[in-house]
Amino acid sequence: MFARRRLERKIDALHFKTDLILQHLGIQDLPPMPAEPVGAVPTHARPASFSFAEIDALLADGKKIHAIKRYRELTGCGLKEAKDAVEQRYPY
Repeated sequence: MFARRRLERKIDALHFKTDLILQHLGIQDLPPMPAEPVGAVPTHARPASFSFAEIDALLADGKKIHAIKRYRELTGCGLKEAKDAVEQRYPY
């Protein structure tokens, strides 16, 4: 409980100092922060448990779009990277 209050006081102090710096520099409004950090997940990184078995099954059923979508969910990469990866593995 005390550690949380200490952290809250530190955060308040940092906010105060930031406001002073912004006031000194003449900055009125900061641009809004992005909802998700850009490039937070490397596109080439795959989880340790990643396997193409689920994607193979989707492609065997003729569900290429679902396979690309699942690849994106598993890896966190973008649409183009997922499409290229699935098509490179299965060029048909």
